[in-house]
Amino acid sequence: MSSVIKSVSHTTASTPRPHILYKFEVDRDGQIYVVKKRYSEFVALHGGVGVKDIELPPKRVLATTFLPSAWVDDTLIAERKEGLKTYLNTLLTTPQYKDHEALKEFMAPSLVASPRQFDPEDALPSTLTRKAAQRLAAAATTLIAAAYYPDWSADQFPPASLDFSKFDILLYAFATPNSSNTLTWDDGSQAILQTLVASAKSSGEGTRIVLSVGGWGGSTYFHQAASTAASRTTFVAALSNAVSTYGLDGIDIDWEYPNNPGAGNPYGSADAANLLLLLTSLRAALGTSKIISAAVTDLPWLGSNGSPLTDMSAYAAQMTYANIMNYDVFGNWSPAPGPNAPLGNLCGTSTQPAYSAEAAFAQWTAAKFPASQLLLGLPLYGYVLDSTKTVLTGSFKLPDSVPEKDGAAGTSSEDPGTVAGPIRGSNKRPTAPVPTTGPVAGTATANLQSWWGQEIPFSSIVESGALVKTSSGTYEGGGGFTMGWDNCSDTPYLFNTSQSTVVSYDDTYSLTDKATFAKSSGMAGCFTWSLDQDDGTTLQDVIRTALGK
Repeated sequence: MSSVIKSVSHTTASTPRPHILYKFEVDRDGQIYVVKKRYSEFVALHGGVGVKDIELPPKRVLATTFLPSAWVDDTLIAERKEGLKTYLNTLLTTPQYKDHEALKEFMAPSLVASPRQFDPEDALPSTLTRKAAQRLAAAATTLIAAAYYPDWSADQFPPASLDFSKFDILLYAFATPNSSNTLTWDDGSQAILQTLVASAKSSGEGTRIVLSVGGWGGSTYFHQAASTAASRTTFVAALSNAVSTYGLDGIDIDWEYPNNPGAGNPYGSADAANLLLLLTSLRAALGTSKIISAAVTDLPWLGSNGSPLTDMSAYAAQMTYANIMNYDVFGNWSPAPGPNAPLGNLCGTSTQPAYSAEAAFAQWTAAKFPASQLLLGLPLYGYVLDSTKTVLTGSFKLPDSVPEKDGAAGTSSEDPGTVAGPIRGSNKRPTAPVPTTGPVAGTATANLQSWWGQEIPFSSIVESGALVKTSSGTYEGGGGFTMGWDNCSDTPYLFNTSQSTVVSYDDTYSLTDKATFAKSSGMAGCFTWSLDQDDGTTLQDVIRTALGK
């Protein structure tokens, strides 16, 4: 079966803002029908199919910004119409593209309205003031500040109480794959999701709600779900049904991890290849306007040879974002306190140099995954260890002298330990009741010994009195704890030798540094794990500021 574009015209629509729709008359083996598309949908198709050798008519947003009325001119609209017609006919006759699922979906008869999301490239310029055009153009390039919202946090942080202006995307965690290749939900989590979507929409802030599927303890059946055409079809149908049922903006695949056991999960050498087939089917099912993301480690997925893939371009063509979980690099499994989420191997002495924000960026972009589709993960928690150390030695062989920062301890003769970090980036549900030990009544002493060997939310460190918020909005040690700084990873930590307690965590300074790195590197933005661990929105606010929001 073959298709050809016979003619093209245009019309305008008014929802959500006045925009141009291009109408294509399609001849499919003698059957004539009409397809209506916005220009922004062509941009999404171009990326979804992975077109590299066929030119898409150029964007006009700069012309719109400075000369809004000029773009309404029939000559310019005619130029785009003819260019899009030629582009489509070329795709439809090029063997490597003509049978692509995304193109087939794009060419289906237009039975429903075009997506409601607004893109300045679709604008009817005569309706825009110069100021409005400039604002829309700027919004199109704004970096993303996202966060995971776990369903177990809804009692303490109900959806209706969230300040949606702080979040561009909320990733609702988790639904989990099951043995039937469908989805299992926690009790009450579907009702929470319905409220979250309704609250986000009524806020008017444009926050997008994405369902995260899997997680550290919920990835058991990914290997099965992705393994055959039949299981993928069933699983994709379940994901697509969730999107339509709850009015979601997309799906986040949190498979921990392909061709790697993660939390003891089944896995196999074909996992990465099967995941690509799964993502391709999911993109075809959801269309080009929905978000498809995946939570990933600092290294690309493992291929059939057990090594990280070196070419991720096919995955990038189907995905909107890769969410790099640059956390759980060193933790309670380490022989000595180390950084949870290193910015980089800044002294050249890390025992795990491939696991840092800088290394992750280099590794994913070297594997041909565009920087503009990478979100850097930032933890709003740390680890508490039973230790009398006053420096973070668990991550590196300490040099003879480490430069000091802000008066922090910077030298040590302690022997380094070896590290075997088994997690290396995970989105985990708490496995035990959260301790609530706070300052001892009538004293200025904080005590975190009940947290030994556990993750600790940033908010709980503050509540304990071990961190004190200053008038400038930053934090310093309190309650008998001293604040130090590890220059080799750009990480703050707290220690109290009398209580044999060390806390490695992230604060306003380190999160600002990482978000600044993401922005300067051309990444799409940042996300946090997880929203409920913040001290109000203090950490989210500094991340947004560093991203220029």
